[in-house]
Amino acid sequence: MIKTISLSPPSLSDNTADADRLIRTLKHELNTDRISIEIDLLRDLPDILRKYDYQLRCLLFQDRNSYLLVNVSGADETSPPQIGLAVDLGTTRVVLRLINLINGNALGESTFDNPQIAIGPDILTRIHFADTEGGLEHLRDLIVNGINKELSGLCRTCAITPKDVYLISLAGNTAMTLMFMGLNPHWVIREPYIPVINTPEIMNVCKLGIKANPLAKILIFPNIGSYFGGDLIAGILFSGMNVSEETAILVDVGTNAEVVIGNKDWMIACAGAAGPALEGGLSKMGMMAGSGVIDRVSIHPATYKFDIHTIDNQKPIGICGSGVIDLAACLFLSGMMDIRGKLVPAACGNRFKEKDGMGCFVVVSASESATGRDLCISQADLDSLKRSKAAMFTILETISGTVGLMLSDLKTFYVAGTFGCFINPKSAISIGMLPDLPLETFKPLGNSSLGGAGMALTQDCIDTIDAIRNQITYLELNVNQDFMNRFSAAKFFPHTDISRFPSVSPDAMY
Repeated sequence: MIKTISLSPPSLSDNTADADRLIRTLKHELNTDRISIEIDLLRDLPDILRKYDYQLRCLLFQDRNSYLLVNVSGADETSPPQIGLAVDLGTTRVVLRLINLINGNALGESTFDNPQIAIGPDILTRIHFADTEGGLEHLRDLIVNGINKELSGLCRTCAITPKDVYLISLAGNTAMTLMFMGLNPHWVIREPYIPVINTPEIMNVCKLGIKANPLAKILIFPNIGSYFGGDLIAGILFSGMNVSEETAILVDVGTNAEVVIGNKDWMIACAGAAGPALEGGLSKMGMMAGSGVIDRVSIHPATYKFDIHTIDNQKPIGICGSGVIDLAACLFLSGMMDIRGKLVPAACGNRFKEKDGMGCFVVVSASESATGRDLCISQADLDSLKRSKAAMFTILETISGTVGLMLSDLKTFYVAGTFGCFINPKSAISIGMLPDLPLETFKPLGNSSLGGAGMALTQDCIDTIDAIRNQITYLELNVNQDFMNRFSAAKFFPHTDISRFPSVSPDAMY
């Protein structure tokens, strides 16, 4: 929050102390009786007030108990910039966005691979590593140093310095948040699955090793528990479903598929392992999106000729999640894969090969790939995809059924993350991953975690964030027998009950 104020200079008839004079005016402006000023800012306050002739711009951040005065500068245009940093702390990738706190404009954005990948690509490996001697400290240093390095470069690009950054908001899953804070995630994966903390306090960034302004504050988004983190709280905030009369559903697919359904009055959430096959963990040719990676696949229904699109139109080196879903839809709708998810050699023609005793489909031949090798998807890869897509649909069906709704009742289906940006809903419907809803129902949100973190910097929403967290009921799927029954039925393309997918036919290839 930025407040521009004018103070009456002290005089013999008004000898109120500098800090008291400032606090009195801010209390009136904000209609509050709680303003906090830290000692480091108090030391410089007399010089600041007189330098700017008591014409001031005050940067405040709402704590859960009071307003924190973070910075005081002059009200004119020559004052130093006041910048906020939004952080999406992902397991695989971390995204930073710099925001001008005065006007709310984004200044720049940067993405980098999470340095903790060097320890392990998945959360489980990192949690076990945290239990080794010095492991937790090493994990924390990796991510903190990575953020500091990337922030420094991003600031240079935007012609500012890290000392201009006064506020940081960070959203990540529970385990990532704990490791960033240097808190042991040991019990996140062990009964009764309890993290050290769910709602971190606002604190100075210097306590966490982040190299920003020494007075800078950080808001770390709260989490619901071990498997529903602050990134989803940020996503809900960004979507606005928490203030909507209409019931909507939000899906974010990463390492897990995390789902929340609800409206302004209630929300229910759950999470399940539906993401790994879509995050580069599918096959030898599977990888995260990047130059030369196949992101779209289509097939001509008459000639069965494949049209392969790669990012930056480079020769293909692999395939990412959106490409995998397109490919599976093409294989199924063309008859090259049957309803059990099994390749049909006769229909695949010369694209079908045996490798290491297992059937494979050649997506790109060695002569056309950048690797000089065939890019193939194996039967084992397709079986993995089948389980992931079945889990995804079952999660959606179970959570909607829990509140007495059919998926067809939903008018808005938010899809977050890179999954939401690049996935072709028609392909996902064709393989039974997403429900057969009108395409206009699906609303891609982009990076909703980063979007929510950005909102926390520019809007007075700490109470809203806490209200979202307190409003959510978490549904545990691991002990849900209904989920297991539905899951078995969904392990077919598109489903054992094809009446649920009336639009799926070979014509769906267009």
